[in-house]
Amino acid sequence: MEIRKLNTLRGLAALIVFITHFSDITNWLNGMLGGGSGAYGVMLFFLLSGFLMSHLYLTQKFSNVNIKRYLLARIARVVPLFLVIVLSSYVLSLIGNDSLYNIPDTNALISHLLFLYGDSVLWSIPPEIQFYFVFLVFWSFPKNRRGYIYLSILAVMLLLFFTNFPRVYGDINGVRYNLFNTLRSLPYFFIGVIFGMHYKSFEVPKYLKKHYFIFVLLLIPAMYPEISSVTSDAKTRMWLSYEVLLVMSSVFFCIVFLVPDNNVLLANRFGDFLGKVSYSLYLFHMPVIIFVNKLNLSVELKLLLSFVLTVSVAFVSFKYFEKPVARFIRNIASNTYEPSSRQ
Repeated sequence: MEIRKLNTLRGLAALIVFITHFSDITNWLNGMLGGGSGAYGVMLFFLLSGFLMSHLYLTQKFSNVNIKRYLLARIARVVPLFLVIVLSSYVLSLIGNDSLYNIPDTNALISHLLFLYGDSVLWSIPPEIQFYFVFLVFWSFPKNRRGYIYLSILAVMLLLFFTNFPRVYGDINGVRYNLFNTLRSLPYFFIGVIFGMHYKSFEVPKYLKKHYFIFVLLLIPAMYPEISSVTSDAKTRMWLSYEVLLVMSSVFFCIVFLVPDNNVLLANRFGDFLGKVSYSLYLFHMPVIIFVNKLNLSVELKLLLSFVLTVSVAFVSFKYFEKPVARFIRNIASNTYEPSSRQ
């Protein structure tokens, strides 16, 4: 059963990233909505990723057939468009065109294709792919030993804290890697996994199911570096702050567990649409904003044009590439593994 309000939350995450980068690039509102605030949108993406994997798959049998279906379904959603953008960026970079992302040589191409490194907003895709395999470890635990998931998460979280999130990055023969991005993102994926484990079984008292919990979303802009009244370094080192993790986890918990599923602000057609095109919106918004910013327009018109063009490109990408390719891959998986599932 689809949790419809998550579509809007996914779209909101993409919009947070879009607005942040537009503010940084154009200095809209004196950059008040920028300053790295797009991190909060990516945090929502990782929370959603962990939640959905846990919610959809942990109740299923850990078998070769289900593992292959899981991996193909995940890959079908993320990898094809990423590969098209990476290869296109590489080809354009070779002819001196930087209209997409900076992938100037073979080593840079290899680092992207191996999901070891990502330029600009592409940085979040390697951790996402790596999380797919982290989840397999959790899934492999017997159903009557789910406590090992909590124990594993606790151990890793403590290790990350006491080692101050190891800066594991560099290059091997010119091929760059950045595992630091993965390590700093892990806590958000972990929290999503825990919430997903309990979504079906957790009984929220009726008196706590209130529409006004949607206002918890205002806590996100309240943490923006140029807005926040927080004086600690949490507002500038947000990925490394367990205080930020607490706030973002609380926001996610309230939206998923406490806001009724029929909330009109979260369960609506526009939110469904934004959720569907959110991945394309996320990957294409930077080149579009940079292109529009070169035009001699007012910043307000740049914002409107950037949004319209980004959403239009994202819609075309989703309808004519992402959706058909994902369906094709899933059909192959279904045709390939269905006989085995009957044995």
